[in-house]
Amino acid sequence: MANIRYVKVADKKEAAEVVLERMREELAGGLEVLGLATGSTMEPIYAAWADSDLDFSDVTSFNLDEYVGLGPDNPNSYAWFMNHHLFSRKPFKETNIPDGKAHNLEEECEEYEARLRGAGIDLQFLGVGENGHIAFNEPGTPFTSITHLTQLTESTLGVNSQYFEDRSAIPETALTMGISSILSAKKIILIAFGEKKRHALEQLVKGEETAEYPITALLRHPDVTIITDLDNLTA
Repeated sequence: MANIRYVKVADKKEAAEVVLERMREELAGGLEVLGLATGSTMEPIYAAWADSDLDFSDVTSFNLDEYVGLGPDNPNSYAWFMNHHLFSRKPFKETNIPDGKAHNLEEECEEYEARLRGAGIDLQFLGVGENGHIAFNEPGTPFTSITHLTQLTESTLGVNSQYFEDRSAIPETALTMGISSILSAKKIILIAFGEKKRHALEQLVKGEETAEYPITALLRHPDVTIITDLDNLTA
């Protein structure tokens, strides 16, 4: 798989250092539009950026997803996460996050997709779920999907419950970039830590596309970097 490059790191600290240097290169090379992810995987990455001299003042960002019903004042929203971990410390030219409290969610998806396609993402960051989802594209999502409203699976809800004090408060739906939206980026970096992510990455290593594991859509992309602390990944 010549299009996928694997970078083995010892831990999250080393991953943050690797990504920091990659961002220096991308910014020096004229990066203008950046696709961003959320979750604990990205926390050390954003901390390293915030503590660095990286300048994002000419960069426009697009986030992958947002919970339906949560606004930027809710600590469990991804808008709050991004502001807390990055945007409040590093100013961007413009930031875009799906509006989980939009009056018309379908229109919000259409408008968000139009904005990101019009801008054109230079580099997209991704994580991967234990069940192989990328963004909130759950197993079975068509690879042709664009920004849409999605129903979260029990697997995803179970994993994400660690971030909510009350399991019943977890939104069961979200707005997410589609798989086609993600693949439209010129370059993709996926970051995955821990044994719980091994099964998902092994599906990618197999080299076979299947909607059962959305991560395998990356096989269609010409420039993907996987940064992980896992070794001995086998098909």
